[in-house]
Amino acid sequence: MPAHRSKSEKIDAGKQLRRDPYEVLDVTRNSTDQEIKAAYRKMALKDEITRSLTINEEYHPDKNANDPKAADMFKEVTFSYNILSDPDKRRQYDTAGFEAVEAEGQELELDLSNLGAVNTMFAALFSKLGVPIKTTVSATVLEDALNGMVTVRPLPLGQQVVKKVEKQCAHFYSVTLTEEEAQNGFVCRVQSSDKSKFKLLYFDQEEGGGLNLALQEDSAKSGKVTSAGMYFLGFPVYRLDQTVNSMAAAKDPDSAFFKRLDGFQPCEITELKAGTHVFAIYGDNFFKSVSYTIEALCADPFAEEKENLRAVEAQILTKRVELSKFETEYREVLSQFTEMTSRYAQEMQAIDDLLKRRNEIHAAYSNVPPIKRSRSKNRGLSKESKDDGQVNDKKPVRERSKKKKWYNIHLKVDKNKPC
Repeated sequence: MPAHRSKSEKIDAGKQLRRDPYEVLDVTRNSTDQEIKAAYRKMALKDEITRSLTINEEYHPDKNANDPKAADMFKEVTFSYNILSDPDKRRQYDTAGFEAVEAEGQELELDLSNLGAVNTMFAALFSKLGVPIKTTVSATVLEDALNGMVTVRPLPLGQQVVKKVEKQCAHFYSVTLTEEEAQNGFVCRVQSSDKSKFKLLYFDQEEGGGLNLALQEDSAKSGKVTSAGMYFLGFPVYRLDQTVNSMAAAKDPDSAFFKRLDGFQPCEITELKAGTHVFAIYGDNFFKSVSYTIEALCADPFAEEKENLRAVEAQILTKRVELSKFETEYREVLSQFTEMTSRYAQEMQAIDDLLKRRNEIHAAYSNVPPIKRSRSKNRGLSKESKDDGQVNDKKPVRERSKKKKWYNIHLKVDKNKPC
């Protein structure tokens, strides 16, 4: 009979069985973020690993609900991608391996189309309470795009299109750019007037006609609307991922400030070539459909805005460096303040104790024995004095004339008058 293993031993054994994330995603250590993302999407949708099982179908849990091995494989791929897609976690893993990356700290993205009604309600509730819920595009949508089974509508430059997309579904649009338009820059913006959650997606076109997800931008609240945009202006443009370090910031209020710009990272693609490009709007609400307005613009008329954007993002990068230095100074001063506050309380207590001891010594210079008062006598005296006070305070009460009740009224009857 095998010996019973403790929980810690089981966890250690599980860690030893982990495969190298680079091996899981079949990429090299020098792979770019774009190559890692593309590898993850292909691994999560196609049958790269199931070939080793001689099963010619996807191993995503949606398609293999009764196959626990397929579910474990998908978790392994997702866990590996969560490490390699985050610059900080990837650097920690490259430096110290899995020991530097705690499994409990990984934020898995949720596919809302798989949660079911009850789990979706819980996720929506936690999101309302302020718990950051990261979501991913439905595997069904990505699979249909990869297989070329989606309808793509043309999106003319400079024209707004107003539509409504169902939750966990997507509308696909194609934009055609000339050489001149591509060189001048291109912008795609989407906004929702009812503050719905959505994702703006950009797809690479495969040789076989399929579409592979390349970029993703989550909507964010901006005034009275939610909006998202992609800017291909020929120079590095940054995006702000507000979910980065969100859990750590929730635990430490100061971190919410100092980690605010950690998600400010450059976009993987800075410019588009001439030709046709495919974008999509994905409905990311928990229950309802998403009303949106999409607009594709050539950046040529917005030369001033381009320079302003470049300048302000440079200032944000400078501010991020300054914030990192300021955090170090702040933590040191805060530590000193905490230490001084603790010492202040200790010194105050010490002074009080010394003065009390001094008074006791002063009182000791006397031949008169200390007066011991009996509590019972004191109580008796206080009670008597209290009673006396009550007696003295009492004012004489005049005797009130007895009044008869209304039903016992004495009626005077004149006997001389006849009844």
